[in-house]
Amino acid sequence: MTEFLTRAAPTPLRVAASAYARDGGHSPHTAFHDWYAGAAARTFTQVERVPLDALAGWETDPETGNLRHHTGGFFTVEGLEVRMPAGPVPAWSQPIINQPEVGVLGILVKEFDGILHCLMQSKVEPGNVGGVQVSPTVQATRSNYTGIHGGRPVPYLDRFRDAGSRGTLVDVRQSEQGSAFHHKRNRNMVVEAEGEVEVHEDFHWLTLGQLHRLLAEDDVLNMDARTVLSCLPFAHADLARELGPPADPFQAALIRSCDPSAGARHPLGAVLSWITEARTRTEVRARRVPLAGLPGWHRTPERISHESGAFFDVIGVRVEAGGREVARWSQPMIEPHGTGVVAFLTRSIDGVLHVLMNARVEAGYMDVAELAPTVQCTPASYAHLPSSARPRYLDAVEEADPARVRFRSLLSEEGGRFHHARNRYLIVDTDLDVPADDPDYRWMTVHQLVELLRHSHYLNIQARSLVACLQSLLTPGGPAPTTERKARV
Repeated sequence: MTEFLTRAAPTPLRVAASAYARDGGHSPHTAFHDWYAGAAARTFTQVERVPLDALAGWETDPETGNLRHHTGGFFTVEGLEVRMPAGPVPAWSQPIINQPEVGVLGILVKEFDGILHCLMQSKVEPGNVGGVQVSPTVQATRSNYTGIHGGRPVPYLDRFRDAGSRGTLVDVRQSEQGSAFHHKRNRNMVVEAEGEVEVHEDFHWLTLGQLHRLLAEDDVLNMDARTVLSCLPFAHADLARELGPPADPFQAALIRSCDPSAGARHPLGAVLSWITEARTRTEVRARRVPLAGLPGWHRTPERISHESGAFFDVIGVRVEAGGREVARWSQPMIEPHGTGVVAFLTRSIDGVLHVLMNARVEAGYMDVAELAPTVQCTPASYAHLPSSARPRYLDAVEEADPARVRFRSLLSEEGGRFHHARNRYLIVDTDLDVPADDPDYRWMTVHQLVELLRHSHYLNIQARSLVACLQSLLTPGGPAPTTERKARV
């Protein structure tokens, strides 16, 4: 690895140098665990389930049955009617979250001794498993940062609202879960700080390598942090120089996959045409409808649930929290049924690692389809769906030789809207062959994914999380095992 990189060095090489610093730079990794334990001791959440009609500040529209905040801000829970004639399920209805405002997910970075560090926040959300999780510097909806909640100002927000172009490393709007949100987007940003940065108690500097270690720990690095990290420009011809010698052939193929000159099975132009074709050939008609009387769904005082007992419920919670801008509030939440599986299948093609991407259609996307992981599902749901709906490569993931599972971690989804939503994230190396003209899948390199992540609405939120996990495998040693985790306070 190069001993010192100036700020004038290409951003991907500075990012790689930070990823190499797995034991910390500004402070050792042991200091993180001490800070994290202290944050868990200082902060708390008490989440009590309450009837939907007892949510303070929320009301049920008498005409539509939609759940809405009395200010008109935050979000509403509405009905969605979907028609997808060519799909395995040609028509269905469901509740959906409508949150048209665009939030800010931002990580502030700064060099210490020539190594980029990320200012991360310990944050509690009502739906988090385990309470506090490591979050971006700023994680705020427009309703939050304009003060509709009446709480304290969002720390460091001005660093992102007034960033300008000089210190901005990442600035792109990305989607969230298209199965739960209607056209939801957030602005993903990484901004390099100028001058001194006052570090508040619930914030801590970490290298990218330290964050990569945390990805291997269950329910530590939250979804919003993962999506921002995935957007970092992790592709360059000289990346190998910063990352050191590969530990094995898989890592060597992965490093070559980050080199734009290394080639790919499909040129990027052909990939873009494939995505456009998927968006064009798929007919999706999604219409917002009243929540009241939604076919197949029933409302009781405690929840809105599907008649089969599958998929998810809409529940109400009353929250008291320490270390938040607001100390107490109530809200509806989505509670999934079962733990999901989110997986990349990878394969070395001509010595270059490729990832099998799926052009996935979801009713809540802005533009019909986005690139998704090879497998993205909640297996328990398929007991209630046609056999043709079962993900094609789910068995290849679940029956994989453990020696070929390169990454495995149980990670939480966004705890501000989802209650205890978790997925098993996996990266599995395979010898699987997929036809070059398969209409739904394409082998892609990491550098192609990095290029698409510079633009909006190409990779979905689950794929972005897995890209961050894949990046964690680039440095010698890979992600640390979960046994290194200290017990939480």
